[in-house]
Amino acid sequence: MIKLNTNSNAYIIIYSTILVVIVAFLLAFVFQALKPMQDANVALDVKKQILNSLNLRGLDGQEAEAKYAEVVKEEKEINGLKVFACQVGDQEVVVVSLKGMGLWGGISGYLAVDKDDKVYGAYFNHESETAGLGAEIKDSQEWQEKFIGKKIFDENGNVVLSVVKKVENPDTQVDCVTGATLTSNGVDAMIKDCLKSLQNK
Repeated sequence: MIKLNTNSNAYIIIYSTILVVIVAFLLAFVFQALKPMQDANVALDVKKQILNSLNLRGLDGQEAEAKYAEVVKEEKEINGLKVFACQVGDQEVVVVSLKGMGLWGGISGYLAVDKDDKVYGAYFNHESETAGLGAEIKDSQEWQEKFIGKKIFDENGNVVLSVVKKVENPDTQVDCVTGATLTSNGVDAMIKDCLKSLQNK
């Protein structure tokens, strides 16, 4: 019977290689097995964000799926941004997807616009903003609700909705998040850039 030298370099290399292959195979199998569930969770999260922008918050699982199917009537893409035609009660609302850059990474959101071109609701998200500061664009419902009722365009079609450090025009301006001026500037730029992009369709 051949006795293996478990202290040899060859044994260690072969053992390590076999172990790595087995672990890699198991990880790939688990990833593939869980992917449909992960994709479903991502899709549900997007629907919940859109519902949040329509002021339909706190819905989970099947309740969110059902409400989304009820209110979202059409989805299309314009200049790389998704636009959703919605019906909330007797109101027709258009939800616009937003993408931009914050202080530490990407930020995104959804802006709901009513038939008078005023903000019906808003929801913002981030990848890596600072907790308690820039992350408040996502965590603070109170801050998101400050956008409601703000005028988005002037009479010439220019985007006038903005996030500023000191509000001078309460009809079009939202006060920035305290202690997160750069993230707030990112939200302001994101809104302006995305809405201008839709205008240039």
